[in-house]
Amino acid sequence: MSKKILIVTDDAGESFEILYAQYRFREAGYEPVIAATKKKRLNGVIHDFEPGWTTYIERPGYLIQADIAISKVKPKDYVAILLIGGRAPEFLRHNEDLIKIVQKFNSSGKWIFSICHGIQILLAAGLGEGKRVTCYCNIRVEVEQCGGTWVDRQSVVDGNIISSQTWESHAEFFRDIFKHL
Repeated sequence: MSKKILIVTDDAGESFEILYAQYRFREAGYEPVIAATKKKRLNGVIHDFEPGWTTYIERPGYLIQADIAISKVKPKDYVAILLIGGRAPEFLRHNEDLIKIVQKFNSSGKWIFSICHGIQILLAAGLGEGKRVTCYCNIRVEVEQCGGTWVDRQSVVDGNIISSQTWESHAEFFRDIFKHL
């Protein structure tokens, strides 16, 4: 059985979410594979919560190498998929290859992990209806419009989907991930 986990992101993906996942999966004996629209060096971002701001701020983040283009991904090679947050999901949710990949993971009963704005990809794949999920609080309306229930918790497990709010949720999120993998 494969020990590979697909991490989906692109330019403007949240650096901390990508790197934290990459190292936690390696530490646990999995092989993280970063997928993006192209196999290239990605420009990550850093989202932080600044006192006095009503939402997060964005700064340039780390440069992170994508291992594979989304168009080359074969879902059968992976045990799970992680949809990273940041602003990358804004445009990745329009990638037909990625939507089919996420749907294939779901129809195969494989684990789908989503953090922060990554939920936008899950929703675009039509997987929100009837699900209890969490994500960054300002995406709650999208979840509800797609027939899901937004839960104000750091990490939520519903069937084969594990979702979390932000990088501040890493402890709870990865505890749930490794409990179920």
